[in-house]
Amino acid sequence: MPVPLFNRLSAETSPYLLQHAANPVAWQPWDEQALALARQENRPILLSIGYSACHWCHVMAHESFENAEVASVMNRLFVNIKVDREERPDLDQIYQTAHQMLTERHGGWPLTMFLAPDGTPFFGGTYFPREPRYGLPGFAELCEKVAEAFQNRRADIETQNAELRRALAGTTPTAAASGGLDAEALAAAEKALARAFDPRHGGFGNAPKFPHPTDLAFLLRRDDAALRRMALTTLTRMSEGGIYDQIGGGFCRYSVDERWEIPHFEKMLYDNGPLLGLCADAWAQSGDPLYARVADQTAGWVLREMQAAEGGYYSALDADSEGEEGKFYVWDRGEIERLLNPQELALATRRWGFDGPPNFEGRHWHARVAAPLAAEQLPLLESARHKLFAAREQRIRPGRDDKVLSSWNALMIEGMAHAARVFERRDWLASAQRAMDFIRSTMWLDGERSPGGGGHLLATAKDGRAHLDAYLDDHAFLLAALLELMQAEFRGEDLGFAIELADTLLARFEDEQHGGFFFTGHDHEALIHRPKTGHDNATPAGNGIAAFALQRLGHLLGEARYLAAAEKTLLLFWPQMRRSPGGFGSLLRALEEALTPPEIIILRGPAAAMAEWQRTLGAAPQRLVLALPNGIRGLPAALAKPESDRVNAWVCRGVTCLPPTANLRSVTN
Repeated sequence: MPVPLFNRLSAETSPYLLQHAANPVAWQPWDEQALALARQENRPILLSIGYSACHWCHVMAHESFENAEVASVMNRLFVNIKVDREERPDLDQIYQTAHQMLTERHGGWPLTMFLAPDGTPFFGGTYFPREPRYGLPGFAELCEKVAEAFQNRRADIETQNAELRRALAGTTPTAAASGGLDAEALAAAEKALARAFDPRHGGFGNAPKFPHPTDLAFLLRRDDAALRRMALTTLTRMSEGGIYDQIGGGFCRYSVDERWEIPHFEKMLYDNGPLLGLCADAWAQSGDPLYARVADQTAGWVLREMQAAEGGYYSALDADSEGEEGKFYVWDRGEIERLLNPQELALATRRWGFDGPPNFEGRHWHARVAAPLAAEQLPLLESARHKLFAAREQRIRPGRDDKVLSSWNALMIEGMAHAARVFERRDWLASAQRAMDFIRSTMWLDGERSPGGGGHLLATAKDGRAHLDAYLDDHAFLLAALLELMQAEFRGEDLGFAIELADTLLARFEDEQHGGFFFTGHDHEALIHRPKTGHDNATPAGNGIAAFALQRLGHLLGEARYLAAAEKTLLLFWPQMRRSPGGFGSLLRALEEALTPPEIIILRGPAAAMAEWQRTLGAAPQRLVLALPNGIRGLPAALAKPESDRVNAWVCRGVTCLPPTANLRSVTN
């Protein structure tokens, strides 16, 4: 008889797992206790991966996991393990890849995988309904058939599992390019993006449409004005569409249509950090006030709703409220008429498309920019927006995932700090610094607190508890965020943290034999596969950001180890980039700076006098500026420039360093 299990999720920190702590399913967290039980009893594992803001995760939970009859079948047949893909991206990467190999279809969430006791998946899918529909079997019936196959076709399953493990191993690149690097992949990526670009609505491809911030950042850095316009057109259409919250600020996950009109309403931290930085760059290039307004409202949303009192940024807002997707965000015509005066109503309905047919489920209106606005009309529209926002705040809010993730915080810190530099917003910079200070104090274990000595980063924190070993992305994204923070305002502790993170990256993640970085550390638990990928997904590729940040820090400090690790990473992925550059935006950014190193400018002098220099030099994407006020001590030799009663600049362009100068004009020419 199988050992009777009980639901063990109540002790977890993940809001997603806690949502399932009262299910009649005997859910187990992914831990050695659950895995050992499956091995001891030779019982298959039902692995369910999702996240708290996932609409179809909620649907499957309500239909099946809260149903006593379905739960009874699951508990009888399997060791049931529930995983938050945001806390365990290592598991999600592995089993999403395995799902694609087994089904020849893209995965998603909820991910439903059936594993042999050793963790190898032999069958899977995504959402399954409780009763047969959508061409899918009912979930309880499916569970019975899968368990029967596991018992009666074990030899076939073991053969398939061996083939799957070989296929997973084959996804790890080992053959680095033997020659040098060149700009071939950059030109190929430009052509690929131009072919996929939608000139009418912006973005790439057809519905559903995703933001693709790494591709937009790549285009904004091009010398070709037509390529830059592709990025600006996309950001404009997104900012005017329903994917952007016209009332409260912030971008949703994606648009279900090609026009960016109706979003999937969840708001993720990892989208909004990079998009905030992109809006700042778009404004710096174009001067269009739309981008400044969107940046201001998005940063305002983050400060208002997504930053904890302790400093860290929360992870996400749910798509659903009161059991309905988008209910918090959409409007009835009668409600709008009651809230606004006649002048506001006339302008708002025309501007946001409330005067046309309902655009959400045939019954409600979701705001998007439907008509142009004259500058003198902006105060009246703002009055209407504030009234709608105040009324919306009285509604039952979507759930908020209040865990703090190191990697996602890093993306928001970088975006907030970059926007703070561009718009000279001290409040945004202070927000980014508070978040970094929280990560450093709560989620970074220094030598005295680290179990193995040296520095040790943790991946997630909630309610005072930080845990789980951090991944490549956490380290790489934080390193890039620190480089941006130091340009906004230099703090010695940020530089020290950056060096510790860079050294930890090399010690715990680098593949010294083949180059590149594994997603999990060398001391991570053994899983059926150890991913090492350079492809961007919803978030940038950790290998691309690691190569970019290590390169910059290496140039800044003259540290050859960092530069060598970055070069080996680029050489490892170079054959893939050259063959098919789509989706390699992060590595292409690193490639650009490997071919043409960034311009590095070190300023030294009185703090007040350096402000004008920083303002004039701006935040150019291929320039790194550090302003080091007099009085700072303990600087590395490469940064320890002599103090002076006026500002002096040390400029390195490419591999050539110029004599120091006190002439601002000579630096900008």
